This record gives sequence, structure tokens and C-alpha cells, in this order.
Amino acid sequence: MDEHESLTVRFEEQRPHLRAVAYRILGSLGEADDALQEAWLRAGRADTGSVENFGGWLTTVVARVCLNMLRAREHRREDPLDGQFPPDGQVSHPVVHPESGDDPVREAELADSVGLAMLVVLDTLAPAERLAFVLHDMFSVPFDEIAPLIERSTAATRQLASRARRRVKGGSPQPAADLTRRRAAVDAFLAATRGGDFDALVALLHPDVVLRADKAVVPSPEPVLVTGARAVARGAMAAMDRAGATEVALVDGRVGLVMAPLGRLRLVLAFVVADGGITEIEVIAEPDRLRRLELAVLDA
Repeated sequence: MDEHESLTVRFEEQRPHLRAVAYRILGSLGEADDALQEAWLRAGRADTGSVENFGGWLTTVVARVCLNMLRAREHRREDPLDGQFPPDGQVSHPVVHPESGDDPVREAELADSVGLAMLVVLDTLAPAERLAFVLHDMFSVPFDEIAPLIERSTAATRQLASRARRRVKGGSPQPAADLTRRRAAVDAFLAATRGGDFDALVALLHPDVVLRADKAVVPSPEPVLVTGARAVARGAMAAMDRAGATEVALVDGRVGLVMAPLGRLRLVLAFVVADGGITEIEVIAEPDRLRRLELAVLDA
């Protein structure tokens, strides 16, 4: 086996791990495969014969490539939060990456494995924060190995990861028992919507429940107002196809739902829950409003 063949075999052995790292940093399977392609080219130009920990070396290379891609993304300010939906309620899928052989179904599986809410929250982090958190908290890379990548001290890198961790986990002003009760109601709402159980939805809603949706949800010229349990339940049934890409999350410290196909935030539902059931639902899709929300991952 010549040197090139040996490098190919060693790289392919690391590919699943490297793709997992790149996907969590970038949140896009196509971009993750671009990062791996660039890492392969860099490996081919480097003298790797004396590298003892080839997997660790490649992880560092991929992470550096991903960081550059995140920074370039920020400069371009390419924002996927368009807030619009096709008329049939189906969310369009990204173009299949030509080099990967994967399809949108594969990317959806990856998004589900990471968690839609996690991908959404990771996307709110600054590039250095995201890199420090993903490498340390998800892949156990030591801080002293991450620090040179982001040109920070080890202590500063630890602080970045800690700050990112607080953002990811969030916090709620509600007492634990109240949070549990509200989460149970929101979980039940999502389950009933996914299952198409109209009667269960009506039972969860207060008879005089009010739903408000901003202009980007439908879209429509004016915000939408719907009142009454049966009318709100019918609206939820109409959006049943979107429920598969929806997950429970903390929304400004309260339990809500994020709709994020392939980890791209499109819509948020904020709930008010009282003893009599769900009394208010606010549906948010306008990009500026979505950006202002503080989102966090809820523990399972």
C-alpha cells in the first residue's frame, strides 16, 4: 500500500467522527461535507507520517476549517430565517450535496439525532463559543487543545464554553413544579397535533383560548387572531405536517415549541398555561422577532 492509499484508508476510518464534529459545528450536512473535503486536501498536503494521534489531528483540522466557515457565514450574513412557508404547508428541503451521496432524509435523521432545539440554540452562539462548546461538551476535546484554534488562552476558552453552556441550557424564572406542569401541557399539545387527535387537543385548550399569529406565519397581510378551543384545534390539525419538525424548548424562560426543519428555525409557539388548560398561544415567524427570542434546550 503506497502513502496515498494509506492516507485514504486512515481518513475514511475517521470520516464518521469527523462528519459528526463538522455537522454539530456547522448545522448543515452539505457544509460539513465541504469541511471534510477541505480537511482531506489539507491532509494530503501535510506530512502526517509522524502524527501519533491522527484522529485528533484531523479533528483539529476539521474544527479549524469549520471555524473559518462560520466566520465567513457571519460576514456574508446569510440568514435562513425567511419566515415563509410554501402554500401546501410543506417545508422545502435543501439541495442534495453532490459530493456526499446523502439526501435530505439523511440530514433530517442527523438533525433528529442531535436535537432540533439544540441545533437552533447552537446557531445563536458566536463562532468561537460554538466551537468551544461543541468540541469540549460534545466530543470531550481538552480546552488546551481548543484554545489555539480560536486564538484564546485556555482559561478564556473555558469561559467561552461555560457561557455557551448557560445559553444552551438557559434558565426559567418559574418554579420547578410549575415548569413541569407547563411542559406536560405543551408535550401533550405536540403529541396530539402529531397524532391528529382533535378531541385530545380540544381537551387541552381552555374553552376561550386565544391564538395570535404574526403576519409571517401564513403569510397574511395582517396578524391572525383565532379564539375558541375547537377553532384553535382545527388550526393545529391543519399544521400537522409541520409537527414532525417541532420540538419542546425554553422560549424566553417559558416552555414553548420550536419548529425547525433540519435545524433551521422557522417558527415558535409560546404558551400561557393556567389550571383550566392552555389559555393563550402566540405563533411567531417574523425573522426579527425570532432573532430577539432567548431559546434554550430543555432536558429530556
